[in-house]
Order: sequence, then structure tokens, then C-alpha cells
Amino acid sequence: MKTVTIDPITRLEGHGKITIFLNDHGNVENAYLQIPELRGFERFSQGRRAEDMPQITSRICGVCPVAHHFAATKALDAAFHVEPPSAAKKLRELLYCGYIIYDHILHFYFLGGPDFIVGPDAPAPKRNILGVIEKAGLDVGKDVIKHRAYGQKITAILGGKATHPVCGLPGGVSKGLTREETKEIKEMITSCIKFAQFSLTLFDSVVLQKREYLELIRSDPYTLKTYNMGLVDKKNLVNFYDGHVRVTDQQGDELLKFKANEYSKHLAEHVEEWSYMKFPYLKKIGWQGFTDGKQSGVYRVGPLGRLNAAEGMATPQAQKEYKRMFDTLGGKPINSTLAFHWARLIELLYATERALELINDPEITSTHIRNPVGEPTEGVGVVEAARGTLFHHYILDKHGLIQRANLIVATTNNAGAITMSVRDAAKGAIHRGVINDGLLNKVEMAFRAYDPCFACATHTLPGGMPLTVDIRNSKKQLVTSLSRGPL
Repeated sequence: MKTVTIDPITRLEGHGKITIFLNDHGNVENAYLQIPELRGFERFSQGRRAEDMPQITSRICGVCPVAHHFAATKALDAAFHVEPPSAAKKLRELLYCGYIIYDHILHFYFLGGPDFIVGPDAPAPKRNILGVIEKAGLDVGKDVIKHRAYGQKITAILGGKATHPVCGLPGGVSKGLTREETKEIKEMITSCIKFAQFSLTLFDSVVLQKREYLELIRSDPYTLKTYNMGLVDKKNLVNFYDGHVRVTDQQGDELLKFKANEYSKHLAEHVEEWSYMKFPYLKKIGWQGFTDGKQSGVYRVGPLGRLNAAEGMATPQAQKEYKRMFDTLGGKPINSTLAFHWARLIELLYATERALELINDPEITSTHIRNPVGEPTEGVGVVEAARGTLFHHYILDKHGLIQRANLIVATTNNAGAITMSVRDAAKGAIHRGVINDGLLNKVEMAFRAYDPCFACATHTLPGGMPLTVDIRNSKKQLVTSLSRGPL
């Protein structure tokens, strides 16, 4: 049996490799996504002061620090038995919208979008933001940079830092908004709304108007019929910051709906010896291996998971685009992995609209932004990270020190689905031993759609990540070796 290894995989946050096993006919027998990083935050958080957790856990990743910051902060709200003032919740959510804005722009234009805007078979040096600028125009590139910076500026104003916020406290936030800051944020958000609309128009012209791309989106190698999970508000509409966790099945019907502190009743984590990443599943269904369908407890989170699990968007323009996506792709739920990209742009529009609602709320400049805390016990916080549902669970001692911490991050929630998506994409792309850079990129597109975050980012420009593919025969003898990038 021959093996093909993609190491490292490219255009993602973190590190990983894909090992593909070919049978004697050169077709894919199986494929594995392996994560060699060990994330030890649960362990070295023990003994730390609970109020330090929002800063400690935000260092898990430089791309999704806001999500960890507020999952930790909400866990402390629960652990110290305190309900933040209404204004504090709105300030947190506004900051969160800034984070979603810059994160979704990053993924579409820098990481996932090049596969469509430039093309999956384009030369590797073109499949990046430079290729996007060359194809879409310099003005588009300037707008990408400007509006991503706007999202980070909103985060900096509200959170104290553009990347690792420091504002979250149990019971509220440390800083309010001035009227001058409110005006500045409103101007940035107004511009971001127009850019989100433009991005959807660009996706329509570049992807949806091309038959080969629509066929690729709908194709079997990029289709999984899993359960879907995401936070929803009281009307079952998408909400990034607060609400209940809702799980829907392969027909779009509600299977579960639970509070953050009930997560352990419904979710369990499976372990495989070949990866440091765990594989969560629904306890009600059970772990049945890497298979989809109703009999499998595997579920998906993130933009497509959220839109599938919800009954709509809470803002008017995003709702219009939500309906259009489902109408175009055949109704709910959408099972196409590549549809994550479209869902991500709809969420970008929602984040901008919701941010405008919040900045126009008279209460946003209130000075009542924190309530006193109670005695420390135990708490769970949940938010929707850009890449999916994120849980933080802390058990505190009487001195407010962390006795035990458990984190289920978004990419971990998607681990089973990502593994299956990589396997299926490999089976669809590689036949009779024919392997080239374009085909390997189509395998990578399967995980890239999820915008996975394996602890920290690793990219180089212009698309020259080192890659070596060794092909061996059934006796493990090296047949040939292919490489790209600096070695």
C-alpha cells in the first residue's frame, strides 16, 4: 500500500498533516488528518487565579483570542454567580462583532477564498491574498486590508488591545464607551456593512455564476450529512455571544436544545491514538466511528453549522441572504462542506448589521458596566467562535483558584467531520495513482472550508509553504518524492 503525506497542510491557523493511503490500484483506501500539537491549557491553568483566565486562554490563538476571552469571562460570570449589567453585555457583544468582522474577512480573502477567486488548480504561488489582488484588483485588496483593520480597531477601542483583549471581568467589563469613540465605531461599521455586501456580490460573480464551482460545491466528495450545532436566541435565530445551544438533525429538525452548563450531559469526546485532537460526539446518538447519517453522533459547528441549526438571522439583510443560500442549494439543511464559505460571508453581513444596532443603542454609553461578584464555585461559558461553538468550564476552590478546567474548542467540535471531509475529498480527487499539486490542494480545500484553528497560525507568502509528498509501494519502499517550497 502506498502512502501520500501532505506535511504541513497550508492556509490554516496552526499545524497539521494529512496522510493518504493508496491501494495497489492507486485509489484512496483511507486518509487521516493528524494534529501533532498538544494544547495543554487545561493542565497549566490549574492553580491559577480564576480572574486571570480570560487573559491566559486568549493566548491559545492569535486569531481567535476574543472568543476565548469571552468564553472565559462568561464562565467566570457563572462561577461567581453574577449577572453582568445590560450595558456590559452589549459592549461585549459589540466587541465580539468586531472580532467576527476581522476574522471572517481574514479567512475568506487570505485562506479559503483564493481557492475560488484564483482557482483550485492555479499555481501555488498564486493561491493567496496576492493572487486574489491580482485577480480582483488592487482596490479590492486595499478594501480587504482596511476593513479587516476596522474590525481590529473596534476590538482595540472596546477591549484595550487589537488582538488579545483585556476588558472582560466577572460581572461586566473594565471600560465603557465615550461618545467620541461611539461616533468613530459607527463610521467604521457603516463602511463594513458596504464591504460585506460587496463580498457577497463578489462571491456571487466568482463562484455562484460558474457552473463548475456550483458542481464542485454540490459534489459527493464535499458532502456530509451530519448533525449541526450552534447558539441561538429565544427565536432560534443565530447569535454569536449568547443564547442556548441548539442541535438539529439531517432533516433540519431540532434534536437538542440546552444551556451552557448542561453541555456535559449531551457531549462526549472520543480519542484516537493517531491524533492529539479529540473527537466530540452527541451522547444521545453515540460514537459510531467516522461515518455520517442519523446513526452517527458526529456534528458540525461553525458558519454552516450555525445557519443549519438556526431558523434564520436576526438582521434583515443577512436574513435575505440566508434565505437565498438555502433556496439556491436546495433547502435546509445544506450538507455541502464548501458552502461554509458562503455561510461565512452571510455571517459577516450579520455581524456588521448587529454591530450597527448595538452602537445605535442609547445604553451603549452607560457607565453601569459591572456588578459585584459572589462566592466562587463552578461555571461554564459558551460563545460562538468564528469557527464554531466554544465551551469553557472551570471548577474553582473557595479561594477562587482553578481546580480543574475543560475546554472544547470549535475545531475540536468539528474534528470528526473534518477528518471525514479530508478522507472523502481524497477519494474524490485521487484516482489510479495520479497526483499533482492541484489535486492535493482539492484535498486541503476540504479542511480549509472549516477554517480550523490548531492552536496558532502558520503562513508564508507567496504560498510557498514547504511540502514533501513521499509515495511508497506495498513494501514501504520509496517510489518517488515530490516537493514544493523552501526545504
